[in-house]
Amino acid sequence: MSTAEKSAYEILHETALKAPSSSGVYLWRDAKGTVIYVGKAKSLKNRLSSYFSGDKGIKTRMLISRAKSIEYITTANEYEAFLLENNLIKKYTPRYNIALKDGKSYPVLRITKEEFPRFYKTRRVIQDGSLYFGPFPDAGALDTFIDTLYRLYPVRHCRTFKKRSTPCMYYHIGRCKAPCCGKISSESYNEYIGEIAQLLEGKGDETAAKMTAQMKAAAAELNFEKAARLRDGLRALTVMQNQNVVEAFDSEDRDYIAHFREGELVSFTVLKIRGGKLMGRDNFRVVSLSEAGDLLEEFACAYYTEREMIPPAIYVSTRDGYELLTQWIAETFHTETKIVLVTDGMEHAGRHEAAMNMALENAREDIIRRVRERGDTPAMEELQRLLGLPRLPARIEGFDIAHIGGKFPVASLISFYNGNPDKKNYRYFRLKTTNGVIDDFGSMREATSRRYSRLVNEGAELPDLILIDGGIGQVNAVDGILKSLDLDIPIAGLAKRDEEIWRPHSSKPICLPKRSDALRLLQRVRDETHRFATSRNQTLRTKENTVSVFSQLPHVGEKRERILVQTFTTLENLAAAEEAKIAQALHVRAGEASEILLAARNLLAERKSRTEPKQTLFNAQLNEGHSSRTDASAGERSAYAEALAAAALDDDLPMVAEP
Repeated sequence: MSTAEKSAYEILHETALKAPSSSGVYLWRDAKGTVIYVGKAKSLKNRLSSYFSGDKGIKTRMLISRAKSIEYITTANEYEAFLLENNLIKKYTPRYNIALKDGKSYPVLRITKEEFPRFYKTRRVIQDGSLYFGPFPDAGALDTFIDTLYRLYPVRHCRTFKKRSTPCMYYHIGRCKAPCCGKISSESYNEYIGEIAQLLEGKGDETAAKMTAQMKAAAAELNFEKAARLRDGLRALTVMQNQNVVEAFDSEDRDYIAHFREGELVSFTVLKIRGGKLMGRDNFRVVSLSEAGDLLEEFACAYYTEREMIPPAIYVSTRDGYELLTQWIAETFHTETKIVLVTDGMEHAGRHEAAMNMALENAREDIIRRVRERGDTPAMEELQRLLGLPRLPARIEGFDIAHIGGKFPVASLISFYNGNPDKKNYRYFRLKTTNGVIDDFGSMREATSRRYSRLVNEGAELPDLILIDGGIGQVNAVDGILKSLDLDIPIAGLAKRDEEIWRPHSSKPICLPKRSDALRLLQRVRDETHRFATSRNQTLRTKENTVSVFSQLPHVGEKRERILVQTFTTLENLAAAEEAKIAQALHVRAGEASEILLAARNLLAERKSRTEPKQTLFNAQLNEGHSSRTDASAGERSAYAEALAAAALDDDLPMVAEP
């Protein structure tokens, strides 16, 4: 077979097999010749061959799919390979190697330069004479501190200072002195700002001692309000500072480096301990296809670029690469830095483990956020392939029906985007055409017809996939609705019993392995639709049974309403009851019981009169012959859509926040 006839995969594999067994550096290039990855190896042949043997992970498959050629450079030993790899990464900045950008974006506290200043958290520094304090590694602690300052000091909250005739709410609750209304002088107001600036000077014990002296002096002058304010401010400052302390068991400067990986995504966290306190926390997001044993040294070479950045000790959680790293730091920066592996038997093991676990947890949480932001792409890709979808199912809408014996039927509509819940697009439908009737097919028809006739009329974006909680019957019912609206949206049903996937008019379901990513995504959508539908049904039952129905009857107050709920439960049961039973339950005379019974029957009849005509219309329009037609004219489809809209009493309602 000629080289031209060989696939790119075969060429790459042959290159790997022909590589020497010596140490060296290898470069992967794409079709344009661009270096996309640089790696090092003790044995080039063994390392490159490993890319083509055994079960390959997603990062390896990604690299091979994008590469067209492999080059390698032999070296005398592994340390030389390490140095060469570092130089080549800096030269080519490959896509799948660690390339750090400045990830430090810590907030600062700004005190504006105005006659009546205000203070707030910001990440943007403007050279306009304002005072800035920070940066603060823990943004949450800073938020708490600012809230405390606003409770202690009656300074303004408004963004823009304007003269007013009447003060705002903060003045009336004692949280602002209303400088906008001239109720405090600039000198008195700026006394508060001066105290706040002292708290933020960051001079540790010196600031605390100075403010303690001011507090005692204020108390001696019987200015107890100021003394209490200074006392509480010092406490708040101490709390914020303590939140940045890992454990001050010594004054050694050191860094803790930890990382967490999910496929090609890697997040590093560096805790910077200076003087026994956590002075900084750097988070870096990278994309790397390096092996686990190469990540630490590759990251450190990118992170430590100046001698002043390197502390006397760097604590790591993995043994891989830390010996080479020690040698590289000594020879490159001419400094004696210890690379320390955190283990159980080391001195102060528990304290070092606590700091390392903190770094690791930060890295893990960042990976969780990155995966959530990226979306569940592998599951969507698998779902697209298995169901033969025309495009990636980025937007999935799921439907479920909930009712109790046909009462209070509710349809839930939930939306997933990129594999994650999109709760702002949740909806629920109060079903009227099937109220009192157990008809899941009809309920699905009503909910989907109302949803998609509205989207068609508004010209809104349609989903990439509709998931029905049910089997072939529910799927075919929805398919008929979509065809009548001339919509070509893929549909699938997920049956609970065996987790079978049904497509419209199919004779056999699709059965996926239990560990399938695609099945996992469908189960998440199905379970969310069920949860949302059930919660809405329960809300309606409680509201209808305990408030909205029985409270409309004559001679029925709060106490009698509870009795009717306990005795009859539903309006239908009450309307069918005997007059004597109502009189006995409520301890009322026969006349009052008769009026209650008559009102209940009239209310029930009124409800049925609103529902039955629409049920008849809906069933007539959705008979099998009409709903399955695919050759209907545009006029017929338009008339059909109008009939569906007329059949619905309520439009879809936006989601109410769920607990």
